[in-house]
Amino acid sequence: MPRILIIEDDTAFCQMLQKFLTKNGFAVSTSYSIKEAEEHLASSTFDIILSDVRLPKGNGVTLLPQVKRESPKTQVILMTGYAEVKTAVNAIKKGAFDYISKPFTPEEILSVIKDALRTKVTDFKVSREGSKPTEAKKGPINFLKGQGEKSKKLQQYVELVAPTSMSVLLTGESGTGKEVTAKTIHRASKRNDRPFVAVDCGAIPKEIATSEFFGHVKGSFTGAIDDKQGHFEAANGGTLFLDEVGNLSYEHQIQLLRAIQERKIKRVGSTKEIQLDIRIIAATNENLSEAVEEGGFREDLYHRLNEFSIEVPSLRDRREDILLFADYFLAEANSELDKNILEFSDETKRILQEYDWPGNLREMKNVIKRAVLFSETETMFPNALADGVVKGASKHEESIFSKSDYEKERILTALKQTNFNKSKAAKLLQITRKTLYNKINQYQLDV
Repeated sequence: MPRILIIEDDTAFCQMLQKFLTKNGFAVSTSYSIKEAEEHLASSTFDIILSDVRLPKGNGVTLLPQVKRESPKTQVILMTGYAEVKTAVNAIKKGAFDYISKPFTPEEILSVIKDALRTKVTDFKVSREGSKPTEAKKGPINFLKGQGEKSKKLQQYVELVAPTSMSVLLTGESGTGKEVTAKTIHRASKRNDRPFVAVDCGAIPKEIATSEFFGHVKGSFTGAIDDKQGHFEAANGGTLFLDEVGNLSYEHQIQLLRAIQERKIKRVGSTKEIQLDIRIIAATNENLSEAVEEGGFREDLYHRLNEFSIEVPSLRDRREDILLFADYFLAEANSELDKNILEFSDETKRILQEYDWPGNLREMKNVIKRAVLFSETETMFPNALADGVVKGASKHEESIFSKSDYEKERILTALKQTNFNKSKAAKLLQITRKTLYNKINQYQLDV
């Protein structure tokens, strides 16, 4: 029976959580302060520590070094309010497994706990240069869960497909986090203690692709001075992530299809068959169905890869989560650059929310990191942001509500995303509630 220690100074909430987790098969201990928690840790070992960030005379983060030193296998999950997200993300850098924002549902906390219990520290990655698989940095994959409708739908799909053996095709624009999503699926799967091998199909030269995928034996061709294990064999038992799969040549699509269908491969120059037990997750920023119609991608391979499809949404379609992601990257940049930027100014927040982020999360990470480097105070002001971001936000502001059709579409989308809560919709649209009512009447929208 897994053992959990709850550290929470809200007595009623702590007891309610203890009762719920006990009913779900956990052995639960409670403490209401750092001191009580230290007494528990001195006498017992726990599988999970579930701690509030804010506690009397300290916070849950201060226990991390002690826990990781004395019980490295114990997973620490932090419970936090929105304003404390930066603190929680910094804690993840120090070894916490994850955090969950209050208020949360019983199902949400149970899901995070189960993820922590089944997460192992074995994770492998192949570099984009196609080198041999190397052990990746140990620790949890930091999959930041957004609060918006599309973010929740993404998380729902990940949780639905992860425990299965189905092949998954991840679609979406560049920079949306498809590889992080693939790793999250692997971590939540039954293969989470086996290798995760990531391959950039667009970075492998056509001449050596067969060898890179399937390996070769010494002397099989000029330059084959040693036996080499291919990506398929390296991922055996685990998950093979094929990034930019649309870039494969037609010849290598055929080879890939055969390997997936027959579940066996041969190294180049060898007659020995290697049996495979492997899950395929592929990703593309192209429209593969169109490529199939145009003859650039094999239809049979497309259907093999597309047993379950997930679209990773663009950042401009997740505007309600922009500040959440910005806080995450702010904490990450602070850690990497040894800075202490605590917050964004109101004007900076407005710019971040109005910019369209064509490069998505990858662009935001770079923009925030650069701005942290340029910031000289604890608050980040717009002058630290790249000129392109500031100008891009201004163009967005000038064009907003400039065309009636676009305006109506934005209003209806915001209302649907907020379950027709007009106050929340107005906030999402960055207009007053009165202006929203006037627009609804002006366009005679049926809401």
